[in-house]
Amino acid sequence: MTIRPGRRPTIGETHQSLRERVYAELRERIIEGTYAAGLRLVERDLAEQLGVSRIPLREAMQRLERDGFLTVQARRGSVVTEFGAQDAAYLFDVRESLEGLAAGLAARHATPAQLRTMESLLTRGRTAADAGRLRQAVTCNADFHQQIVEASGNPLLQELMAPLDARLRRLFHLTSDLDDGDPMCGEHERLYEAIREHDAPRSEEVARRHVAGTRDSALRYFSAAGARSAAEDRSGDAGAGPVAGPV
Repeated sequence: MTIRPGRRPTIGETHQSLRERVYAELRERIIEGTYAAGLRLVERDLAEQLGVSRIPLREAMQRLERDGFLTVQARRGSVVTEFGAQDAAYLFDVRESLEGLAAGLAARHATPAQLRTMESLLTRGRTAADAGRLRQAVTCNADFHQQIVEASGNPLLQELMAPLDARLRRLFHLTSDLDDGDPMCGEHERLYEAIREHDAPRSEEVARRHVAGTRDSALRYFSAAGARSAAEDRSGDAGAGPVAGPV
């Protein structure tokens, strides 16, 4: 199976270490669905695609395995980990508490610059949703939530939320086709207003209610499409599965 990412590799575009850049690029391809669940990733092919040696690539893949994005299977090697209904439920169990906490803290500590960033993300998300650009709206949605965590002013909370943010972005991309942009934008605007007015209790309440609503939407998606991954696996060669080919 040949994979052709929708954008060029970003290796070399930042001041991060090579290992960090390879990790970020592979993770983004998994989050965006370029590398679908069940896809087998071969070190040799990936090293050639990205123009890097296999040492930083192997380190990046090991980190992705620890983060839950890759799974090592017997006779297949590293494959992109499935993300199903139970994974979503576990994510929302944790997210409801931590996002409520983040929103309450953001109401107390958000700077004017951070509030302007939130407002800008809301505007861009609303414009994208109205124009039917759902994947762009999803990105603004995820960035809005991340900005709230940054505005909390709590480094430990930011550290705890970082791996959840990556999984959340993957979930948002999986379910983007079923996203109802208008209600989502409205909920974000109510959350932003509570934070802007420095109303910590209301911010936490709105955030928790919003997470509960997105949980229901996500679980409905998995209920409707739960058999899709199994059907795709059965359509491939038995025991081989798809492989990440040249870009």
